[in-house]
Amino acid sequence: MSFIHRVLGQLRLGLGLAFVAAFAATAMAQPATGASATAAADGPRGNLVSAAWLQRNLGQGDLLLLDASGTQAFLAQHIPGAVGVDLYRFGPREASAAEVERRVQSWGVSPGRRIVVYDQGGSMMATWLFFELLHAGVPAGDLFVLDGGLHQWRAAGGAVTKEATPAPARGSFRVAGLQEALRTRLPEMLVASGDRRNHVLVEALEPSQHFGEAAFFDRPGHIPHAVMLPHGDLYNADKTFKSADEIRRMLGYLGVKPEQQVHSYCGGGVAATVPFFALRFIAGYPRVRLYKESQLEWLQDERGLPFWTYGAPYLMRETRWLNTWGGKMMRMFGGAQISVIDVRAAEEFRRGHLPFAVNVPAEVFRAHLREPARLAEALGRAGVKATDEAVVVSESGLDANAALAWLLLESLGQKKVSVFMDSIDRWAELGFEVARPAVVAAAASAASAASAASAAPKASAPAPAAPRPVSYAAEPRKEMLVADAGGAGSEAGAAAAAVVAGTPAPYPRVFVASGRQAPTKPPAGKVVHLPVTEVVQANGAPKAAKDLWKAFVKAGVPRYAEIVLFADDPADAAANHFIFKLMGFPDVKVWLR
Repeated sequence: MSFIHRVLGQLRLGLGLAFVAAFAATAMAQPATGASATAAADGPRGNLVSAAWLQRNLGQGDLLLLDASGTQAFLAQHIPGAVGVDLYRFGPREASAAEVERRVQSWGVSPGRRIVVYDQGGSMMATWLFFELLHAGVPAGDLFVLDGGLHQWRAAGGAVTKEATPAPARGSFRVAGLQEALRTRLPEMLVASGDRRNHVLVEALEPSQHFGEAAFFDRPGHIPHAVMLPHGDLYNADKTFKSADEIRRMLGYLGVKPEQQVHSYCGGGVAATVPFFALRFIAGYPRVRLYKESQLEWLQDERGLPFWTYGAPYLMRETRWLNTWGGKMMRMFGGAQISVIDVRAAEEFRRGHLPFAVNVPAEVFRAHLREPARLAEALGRAGVKATDEAVVVSESGLDANAALAWLLLESLGQKKVSVFMDSIDRWAELGFEVARPAVVAAAASAASAASAASAAPKASAPAPAAPRPVSYAAEPRKEMLVADAGGAGSEAGAAAAAVVAGTPAPYPRVFVASGRQAPTKPPAGKVVHLPVTEVVQANGAPKAAKDLWKAFVKAGVPRYAEIVLFADDPADAAANHFIFKLMGFPDVKVWLR
């Protein structure tokens, strides 16, 4: 089988997978509003037209109707007079302007004609053809998508046929040059992935692909820092597009801003045309491009470009990374902007700890759970800088102590906070030195009592100098921790949990009980139970991203919601907070009951 045929097979598989993920699209997406068809009934809604509008205008000489569903679907049934266009037959090869011109002319495209494209409804084929015509230079004002496609056409009583449509008269549209400003190329994607302030990557694939359960190509996952927006989320249950307001609401929740440059991508550049169309031509986002090559190019790059399954894997640090970036060499040259915070008990810390670590025992964090100013003072005395990345070290990865420290450091406004996923023993097993101040002190005492000729025993590493106190400049993130203002289960307490910096949450609030047992007195509102033991393994390591997503689905966690975590032990809620942020959920907080 040729490479082209293999790629086409993968793309068709991706198309099928997008529809197979029906559970995620129904159980995890927001309920349909059903308003789009009504809104478009009296005329075009931007670049959308309704079935009723098409019925009134079909047959007019300046209207060209293109069916993008694909050859088999077109032969099964189509709107009378529609011209079938199967873009898959052209393959992924880059076409010249002259070749594109021959294609669009064969479909009957001429200057000044209104063009309506459609597919089966709720799909990606119509938006794909819309993009290809736009890319060829057809003015956006002449291009429309039938909202709801053939599904809505039939629901409105429109006729369908199996009879072949006569070949249209060859069009006269000239392609002077392809509209490259609509596309993102690989060098721009590399820049965009690392510049989240000015750029955002929108991935149109389902959670099964985003989190690594399924893969288009040789590696599962997504391009680093991509925001998951499955193309199916942009449709209502009746296969019409969601309203502009609802799409903007979704984008606001995901942190996609109009002023950012948006780059839409997927596996092979087809599903990505749905967010491209919805964001640019429905929601009115002015800066939206399509990365047409998508994962197909990214994963073939000879540099082995990174690919993630978690949403934020940098929240986890391991031995080799910490030894490099927080070790002696980087500190000698002033390049280590890392504070290693060991939250074990002081006695354990004295037995052995990572070089350059400072000891802020977990009991200090617990004691100042509701006293951020006091906690900031304690961190400053330990020498922790708020402008550093704080790496939290405990007995084993994300245990209760590490989770609580991570949460409180985040809530104080620490520039960046991560958790060391290895143990001290693992650090030593890999051949790195362990600081043992208690051993050094004992050795020095023994040496002074012995003869001058006797050699003092050597510790694994010299004890570091006492940390210099600093002024810890806290900038509390008030939205992360919510106080119980009215008691468990009360309306006042539930209302307090719904407030984010004085503004109601854009999506319904969902409480996630994070303790081992379901709560006996749950708060008012929607409550789901996701025990921390379902997402964190006994060794303190989070489960694989694909398994975490399955746990979310099983527990009934919505994709779009204000997530409020609570537990009898706040450390359990803190651990779940880490997991939700690791998976890329944007609106998560902990309710301190």
